[in-house]
Amino acid sequence: MSPVGWELVLGLMGGALVMLMALGVPVAFAFLALNVVAAWFIFGGMPGINLLVLNATESIGTFVLVPIPLFVLMGEILLTTGLATRAIRAIEKSIAGVPGRLSLVAIASGTVFASLSGSSIANTAVLGRVLLPDMLRLGYQPTVSIGPILGIGGVAMLIPPSALAVLLGSLAGMPISNLLLAGIIPGLLMAALYVGFVMVACTLRPDLAPPAPVETLSLRERMAPLVRDVLPLMGIVIVVVGSILGGYATPSESAALGCLATLVAAAYYRALNFAAIREALMGTVRTSAMILIIISGSITFSQILSFSGASREFVDAILGFGLGPMVIVVLMLLVALLLGTLMDQVSIMMITLPIFMPLIHAAGIDQIWFGVMMLIALEIGLITPPFGLLLFIMQSVAPEGVTMRHIMVSIVPFILLELLALALIFAFPMIALWLPGFL
Repeated sequence: MSPVGWELVLGLMGGALVMLMALGVPVAFAFLALNVVAAWFIFGGMPGINLLVLNATESIGTFVLVPIPLFVLMGEILLTTGLATRAIRAIEKSIAGVPGRLSLVAIASGTVFASLSGSSIANTAVLGRVLLPDMLRLGYQPTVSIGPILGIGGVAMLIPPSALAVLLGSLAGMPISNLLLAGIIPGLLMAALYVGFVMVACTLRPDLAPPAPVETLSLRERMAPLVRDVLPLMGIVIVVVGSILGGYATPSESAALGCLATLVAAAYYRALNFAAIREALMGTVRTSAMILIIISGSITFSQILSFSGASREFVDAILGFGLGPMVIVVLMLLVALLLGTLMDQVSIMMITLPIFMPLIHAAGIDQIWFGVMMLIALEIGLITPPFGLLLFIMQSVAPEGVTMRHIMVSIVPFILLELLALALIFAFPMIALWLPGFL
């Protein structure tokens, strides 16, 4: 127990963290510096530093983190071999004769790619490069061109294989299998809301998108690319999700099976070569190393708060106000949404989860239900001005002439739709809990 008051410990550590990040210190190094100083004073000199090193090593030496690099590798292979682009083009040919056709192609392609890559950044970048130039050239307005790509890009955070869901589950101590499965129906719900919005908007306002072109391809010609370039990739989804849902594999084992299935798919399409594998492995190493360093810093930060007594005293103080569990959940989600306008998703998790999770357990709140809503709140932060990460990704891949103002205006309806999805899951928890119930 720290000899100083818990309010001072919590205030100093939180304030120092915010200050370091405001100065532009990378989040991993900000946590490292703060942990070293706090361990010295709270744990008592060099013994505290030794304990810090031991805990940091043990925090990333656990088998439950194995899915993170494996899920990242799956997405990298799909990108470097070009399978993702082939799938998008196949879906484009299969959808015809509907209002806002290419907008619906973006939503469908983004949903499929989300179930294969697990990366919101990759999802947005690929769709922006492949579809957006054609949409703008044909006269699609930003609301139904840029907006759907940004909205569906974030769904990769929910639908397995989601590296961020594994990260959240690891940091929060949640069953990762349950959390991965819990994100499937909410992710599909959000995609359905986007489809409904685009079709209604383009019907009521034909100026938003050009009329659907006269269909010249037969049904067989439209479906053939779908069968050839998309359905085989769905085998990867079946392997990953089916092995977990059927109880045949843990998340780590299902991720390994998913990597194997991705390699088989790339070999089947004759897209697997040494250069693609090398590029995929290098990308995986860079991303995974960053994530594991962040996990180490966050878990150690949580342990320091716990040892100092700040976490327990803070929870007791909140519960002392007599707030109901639902009010507590709403307040925590509001904090996550607010922080989403200011910082990246990993930083938000690292700052909030050490404080939120003891409160969740003490209030008797279902942690999987909260975890899904937390992921949605983080997803909303990805597209919320002024610092939503996907806004800048879109600007970097968009054709010349697309300004940040165009991007920010286009995303407003989709932020509202995501808030609607969040409200529905809050009101009807079984939307998130139905699939995990099979485990």
